[in-house]
Amino acid sequence: MKVAIVTGSSGNMGQAVVKKFIDEGYYVIGTVIPNDHVTIDFPADKFEKVAIDLADENEAQKFIDSVISKHGSVDAAILTVGGFAMGKIADTKIADINKQYNLNFETTYNIARPVFLQMLKQNGGRIFVIGSRPGLNSIFSKGMIAYGLAKSLIFRLAELMNEEAKGKNVVTSVVVPSTIDTPINRESMPNAKFDDWVKPEEIADTIYWHCTTEASVLREPVIKVYGNA
Repeated sequence: MKVAIVTGSSGNMGQAVVKKFIDEGYYVIGTVIPNDHVTIDFPADKFEKVAIDLADENEAQKFIDSVISKHGSVDAAILTVGGFAMGKIADTKIADINKQYNLNFETTYNIARPVFLQMLKQNGGRIFVIGSRPGLNSIFSKGMIAYGLAKSLIFRLAELMNEEAKGKNVVTSVVVPSTIDTPINRESMPNAKFDDWVKPEEIADTIYWHCTTEASVLREPVIKVYGNA
């Protein structure tokens, strides 16, 4: 049975990804924040929930070490943890930037690095990190400076990892969603056209496809999952 790690597994996108990979025959280890009260209902023989502070580098390393010790390898890692904040330059202090850096970059890097090193050893694996339009193009960062700066590093990280992994069959993809159709987004934007948004299940399907043999020739992908938004 192949093994996948999904961070942020209690979120809307995280749960959709967990379900998709379980349905496709994977054993999934999903991380949640400590004291997370969201109910996650997946078969115990196919899913393991682990509470972990991903901002703690040592804790993240111990988590990956335990996964490798128990399962021997990691075939896919989907790192969905992140956060959002508005703010123009006039409103954005370095503390705001540091908060978004911690929430969006450090929580990704602390897991991506040990997973990446393991995949190099096993000569194969797929890593998915979550970018954003503001991170991809600074034009879209207007009014969300700290968020856009933090997310821009996700793209640079993927580029560097793919450069180091050449010839090793280890690929890091950046998933770039538009507005995701979630209850929170519907509540905050009640007049929007929900049908134009991308659904968590569609993102999960797209991520999984990039783990299949049909996608095995792809390298350095930036996956723009925009729907009609």
